Amino acid sequence: MRLPLCVCLHLLFCFLASVAAGASPRPNILLAISDDQSFAHTSIAGYPAIQTPAFDRVAREGVLFTGAICGSPGCSPSRASLLTGRYPWQIEHAGTHASSFPASYAVYPELLEQAGYFVGYTGKGWGPGNWKISGRQQNPAGESYSSVKSTEDLPQSVNKNDYAGNFAAFLKARPAGKPFCFWYGATEPHRAFEAGIGLKRGKKLADADLPGFLPDTPEVRSDLLDYCVEIEHFDEHLGRMLKMLEEAGELDQTLVVVTSDNGMAFPAAKANCYEYGIHVPLAIRWPAESPGNRVVDDLVGFVDLAPTFLEIAGLDVPEAMTGSSLFKLLRSGKQEQVEGNRDQIFSARERHSSSRYDNLAYPQRALRTHDYLLIRNFRPDRWPAGAPQRLNADGTLNSPHSGYHDIDACPTLSLLVQRRDDPQIAPYFHNAVDKRPEYELFDIRQDPGCRKNLAGTMALAMVEGKLKEQLNNYLRQTKDPRILDGGEIFETYPRYSPIRKFPAPASSK
Repeated sequence: MRLPLCVCLHLLFCFLASVAAGASPRPNILLAISDDQSFAHTSIAGYPAIQTPAFDRVAREGVLFTGAICGSPGCSPSRASLLTGRYPWQIEHAGTHASSFPASYAVYPELLEQAGYFVGYTGKGWGPGNWKISGRQQNPAGESYSSVKSTEDLPQSVNKNDYAGNFAAFLKARPAGKPFCFWYGATEPHRAFEAGIGLKRGKKLADADLPGFLPDTPEVRSDLLDYCVEIEHFDEHLGRMLKMLEEAGELDQTLVVVTSDNGMAFPAAKANCYEYGIHVPLAIRWPAESPGNRVVDDLVGFVDLAPTFLEIAGLDVPEAMTGSSLFKLLRSGKQEQVEGNRDQIFSARERHSSSRYDNLAYPQRALRTHDYLLIRNFRPDRWPAGAPQRLNADGTLNSPHSGYHDIDACPTLSLLVQRRDDPQIAPYFHNAVDKRPEYELFDIRQDPGCRKNLAGTMALAMVEGKLKEQLNNYLRQTKDPRILDGGEIFETYPRYSPIRKFPAPASSK
């Protein structure tokens, strides 16, 4: 997207002004974003089945955030939120899954490129979706560098993209003297995983620490170990990139941000505004300006990253961006709760996969505080994980429980469906797929698995009332169509990925 001349001149003026004022050289920016990884699954967080030395290094030498909340529990809307600094309900088509990305919404890579940064990405940028149909000339993450392929013996499910090799190609192509902005987007640990690869790599079932919403069976533990292998693959390439920068003498002049687009692809996690769907790992290293060895508990969101990148580059943050830059927090040298106003953050989802009749969404809005998670389900009459039964290509009914397509196909889902009548498994199955009330409230300190809905309980009536008021007022303030007029506009945005067929609900027949 070409920015108006007046905007380009303004960006140039800001840069020249910073130079004239004696500001330090603009830092490079490296964003590393995995695909479907929850907050608990790094070795620095204490997860026993995983080793993530590169993430751990960034966290130790920088800032480890304990309360990072993604824009949405699904890929493309969450990535769009990060790119625009706005919540999914504020960016039209880009706020739902596999639609388009209107060119009217500025993204930080474009703004940095116009200001003189060399910009590119490898792997998965913004997606899935159709950015070309909106008139964009390239993926919102920048120019693609993904031609270098790995020659290693990799698990079958792992992308053959040599992410680090492509980063090297990007650095080689960079004009002398230009700062860079690079997006490393792995496709790991997105489903599907090579079944049993964790055990083959020597991991132990006993080390698969299960969250409260998954049953404790060998099949589920093995599935978690396979997931861990793919996270380690993401981390290994991050480590190679850090080494390249260190050898080039540029690591300490680079802002390194490591996170994930949304939570783990397991039932009751990804595609849900539950804790394991929206709470993601986040570590930021910037030794030139930000003291390291800190753990920060401030609640931060994806909407805060674009403003951060722009501010550290010496650019004005557009008023349209909802987020608040982390620049002062990073430079503060403080830890625990640093900025008192960072005590709540939001997340949202609309459509995820093609999972219901007429491609309908399951709209959710979430408010996360330090202690509680409040979720509003705007269409509680719909199935949260997708309709239970889909249609065949010829229009006949497929088998019962052939749906639930908002849960990525996986051994854990298969186990829940196949053993749904087993008293030991049934509670986990119903927790993942059953219809939900309009409001859900969880004590995330006591119940991070979001198993016990406290909405409607007398003990938390005052807390619930306050959080409802905060959530709904913020949605009105930021002009969320779901609360203003029902938000049916979200149901009209085209989906450019495959669409399944489902029986019409009784009310539609």
